[in-house]
Amino acid sequence: MGRHFASNSLTFLIITLVMVGVVITTLQTKYKSPNLLKQAICLKVTPGNSISTVAEKLYAEGAVSSKALFQIGLDYSGRKNDLKVGSYLISAGASMYEIAKQITTSGRNTCGTEVILRIGVTRNTVLVRELDTSTNRYVEVTRENFSSGSFEDLHSKGLKADGSRFRIAVSEGATSWQIVNALKEVSILDGTILDIPIEGSLAPESYEIIPSEQRSSILKRMAEAQEKRLNAVWAKRSDKTPVDNKQELLVLASIIEKETGIVGERSQVASVFANRLNLGMPLQTDPSVIYGITKGKGSLGRGLRKSELRQDTPWNTYTNKGLPPSAIANPGLASLEAAVNPANTNYIFFVADGTGGHAFAVTLKEHNSNVAKWRKIEKNIDE
Repeated sequence: MGRHFASNSLTFLIITLVMVGVVITTLQTKYKSPNLLKQAICLKVTPGNSISTVAEKLYAEGAVSSKALFQIGLDYSGRKNDLKVGSYLISAGASMYEIAKQITTSGRNTCGTEVILRIGVTRNTVLVRELDTSTNRYVEVTRENFSSGSFEDLHSKGLKADGSRFRIAVSEGATSWQIVNALKEVSILDGTILDIPIEGSLAPESYEIIPSEQRSSILKRMAEAQEKRLNAVWAKRSDKTPVDNKQELLVLASIIEKETGIVGERSQVASVFANRLNLGMPLQTDPSVIYGITKGKGSLGRGLRKSELRQDTPWNTYTNKGLPPSAIANPGLASLEAAVNPANTNYIFFVADGTGGHAFAVTLKEHNSNVAKWRKIEKNIDE
């Protein structure tokens, strides 16, 4: 009888273990199964939110099928105390496992409100936009010129730093002074900037920032990005490039950047300067002359005077041959690539053509004809 009881107990234990295993497997499968969302949602985790609060939000939206299982999964994986404040795009089909990992790992905002400071060549603007989860596209809410009080004004309109995503977008051709001057006015950043970075050393790009981040760390990221680009482009230089080192590359690329905003013609502009340098001709580029006047502290705001074209500064490429002593702006990737791989042309002249691009010429006669056409267009515009 004792053996019979022991046998029954063993059988019961085995059945119990099997059932527990089945339950655990079922729960694990459910935890890692896709949700039933028809479209993505934006989950906002705010300061003070608990795991149970977040689970309730997700359950109400249909992103998780069980509040209890979601919390158990977080606890079991050791993530219960790792909840990060932020706005998270929860995709249709995301599992509870994927959502738990998303909201406890980086704290990086992937949806909600995005505030972008655009540092431009002639002006700075602040753009506020919201992610439309149905299309996964951002929709513009407001846009205004940037000033030192812009972020405070946005806060007074209901925008809070918590849950918002902040970015700084630097335009190609912006100068280091313009970038530093703009960063100094961003009230959500901390720290002082002691020196203006070397002209050309900052990569025009979009950078995500966080409130209270040090301004110097943002500049460091920009410099590292530009150095990485510079090294990659230099490694792929052609034998047609007229520059001998990476510093000269930055200088030439910055001139190309300021001469044209059309990516497709930058290699042609580069060919003009390459041909002039090879022939020993002055570059005769107005943007460099302007830099000698402004030192990159904003735009000139008017046309060059004849006296300024004759004024001998290190950046006057009418009175001096060769490249100027420094870059005149921060060039983008397309201009860097054009400088090391200019088009194979005989062009040594170019002038605006009235469409936003340029008319190129091999001879002075052709160039003078193009200039006459441009003067006629200018006259019609003025009238």
